[in-house]
Amino acid sequence: MSLRSIISYFSNDLAIDLGTANTLIYARGRGVIVNEPSIVAINRVNNRVEAVGHQAKEMLGRTPVNIVTIKPMRNGVIAHFDLTEEMLKYFIKKAHSRKHFLAPRIVIGTPSEITQVERRAIRDTAWAARASEVYLVEQAMAAAIGAGLPVTKAGGNLIVDIGGGTTDVAVISLSGIVYGRSVRVAGHAMDEAIIQYIKRKHNLLLGERGAEQVKIEIGSAAPMDEEMTMEIKGRDLIEGVPKTMTITDTEVREALSDTIDAIVNAVRAALERTPPEISADIADKGMVVTGGGALLKNLDVRLTKETGLPVLLAKEPMSSVVLGIGKMLGDMTLLKRISSG
Repeated sequence: MSLRSIISYFSNDLAIDLGTANTLIYARGRGVIVNEPSIVAINRVNNRVEAVGHQAKEMLGRTPVNIVTIKPMRNGVIAHFDLTEEMLKYFIKKAHSRKHFLAPRIVIGTPSEITQVERRAIRDTAWAARASEVYLVEQAMAAAIGAGLPVTKAGGNLIVDIGGGTTDVAVISLSGIVYGRSVRVAGHAMDEAIIQYIKRKHNLLLGERGAEQVKIEIGSAAPMDEEMTMEIKGRDLIEGVPKTMTITDTEVREALSDTIDAIVNAVRAALERTPPEISADIADKGMVVTGGGALLKNLDVRLTKETGLPVLLAKEPMSSVVLGIGKMLGDMTLLKRISSG
């Protein structure tokens, strides 16, 4: 066994999808071992971290005045450097079931249009979390690999990755991105749109978790075969007391219309800027949609109506990015070819 093989064996290489909504970590040989919300709860009095991930999400909207829950990632990039570092350290420690001989080699997925400053912040956070090497790869490329697309071949592949903070649209061929765009409209923007709509139309203040549940249960991008309704609970903004009411899928679709339009327009822009030869490939194969937002009901119907292309949902949409990065851990030649550091 060569020295390189021995080092590879003892190091616990990690693939990380550092998302706005959730952080997923994949370890070589063990698969996805961490999948938790990207949330940190801190004590205002002593600035101590009280909880991270699932435990912190349980506190969302229910904390006493001295504890605040913060999402350190915003629109796919770091909004709170120190808290992201603490969160990443916590998740990496959780990923390590035992102490390892060497610090991990870390590969992190990033949105396609982040700035050099944002890129450096993500890399610095990984170094601070005691990585031995740090590589950054674009989430759209990682999602395409995770979804099983033949990205190394000479043929166009259209991937639409709808995450928590960003929607990444990319046309990929020969291990490279022919066209890539990232719009900061995705799952969280949908939740916020639902909150604002219900506030404006019904004078009811709905919490973040409530809005997310509405999106998951009756949210849709195109009319459904049967009407769906859901009971929601919030605070009446006029009387200031708790209130329960029923909303319909039609109302939620109206609330989501601007957000869905932004995603559709990003896909159309990608198609308009794609070279004709690759357009022909995409016309045959269609597009693959992945990410948590891909689970929105009838999104495929809406995208097909707007573009005329068939739409395929990735097999594991929530995990496509981290699974793609995980595959790269076992193929350093491909990783070095497509990474940005």
